[in-house]
Amino acid sequence: MEQEKKRIEYTNGEIVVVWQPHLCIHAGVCVKMLPEVYRPSERPWVKLEYSTTDKIIAQVEKCPSGALSYRKA
Repeated sequence: MEQEKKRIEYTNGEIVVVWQPHLCIHAGVCVKMLPEVYRPSERPWVKLEYSTTDKIIAQVEKCPSGALSYRKA
C-alpha cells in the first residue's frame, strides 16, 4: 500500500476511528480536545479506551481536514 494512501483503524468495540495520515494537516484539534485519547508521542498514538464513544465521535466530527473519520463497529 502506498504511504500517502495509508488508512489506520482503531476500535473500542463500538466504533472504528479511521486515520488517513495523507489528509492530516496537524491542526491539533484532536489532541486539544481529547489529550487522553490522542497521544502523538506514543505508539499507537490513538487510545480510544481512555474516553467515551460519544466524546470521541464529537471530536472526530470536528477534524478540520477529514483525516479522522468513524463508523459503527
